[in-house]
Amino acid sequence: MRLILTDIDRTVLPFGEQVVPERTRAALRAAVAAGHAVGPCTGRSASWAKILFDNDDACVSTCIATNGLQVYHAGEKILEKTIPVELVARMAQVVEGVEHAGLVYFEDAQPMLCRGTRDDLLVAFPSYGKICTPSELPAHDVVKVNAFVAGDLDATYELAHTLSAEVGELDFDVPQVGFTNIMPAGWNKGAAALYLRDYLGISEDDVFVFGDAENDLTMLEAVKNSVAVANATPAAAAAARWHIGPCADEAVADAALALARGEFPFTR
Repeated sequence: MRLILTDIDRTVLPFGEQVVPERTRAALRAAVAAGHAVGPCTGRSASWAKILFDNDDACVSTCIATNGLQVYHAGEKILEKTIPVELVARMAQVVEGVEHAGLVYFEDAQPMLCRGTRDDLLVAFPSYGKICTPSELPAHDVVKVNAFVAGDLDATYELAHTLSAEVGELDFDVPQVGFTNIMPAGWNKGAAALYLRDYLGISEDDVFVFGDAENDLTMLEAVKNSVAVANATPAAAAAARWHIGPCADEAVADAALALARGEFPFTR
């Protein structure tokens, strides 16, 4: 068995598209049919990941969701970590002091806007802004919560750094302009990939991860056979051992098909 994990946005889902292309999904299904554990490793929730794979169960029965806080295999949840509600409240206090910033947590795939405005969320993450529900702070621990700011990349990193300084129990990374991922300190995509590897009893040589951005760095650095698409950020490209073509050319599909055939498709 091999373990094949891929980021979604701009790795297998081209910018502006609503679902992962069928050719890529077919390639991942072929790898599953060949006996490999295959699925997304994403900051999205598991239910949202399934939507992006056009409800193709074969592509998401193995899944690392919410930046590693949820791990699934064979359709079963094998690990879940949460963000304590008291830490959500502390983050809410921080973002209240930052202009055009806010906080959104999730009930399954539904974004709940508990701080900030819909207009600012529409700037930072339009797809969440369009469907968010205004809410008070959650009354329970949550799996997925994100901070956002309607600003440029510098403003996004400044928000992440401010939150990190004020809430040291959590880690923060920046997947894109305006949006900040939030995880328990020391837990991330990379830690979850290694957890799933050990759970399945797979050697390090048989784990492959694909990514494109800073929020993929932990898995690109943790896994021996890490792969960056050609449109990756400089940091992600530098962290990866192997490099393939761009997301727009469905390069991950080609690599997955080769792995399904038992080949090793990486040379650079």
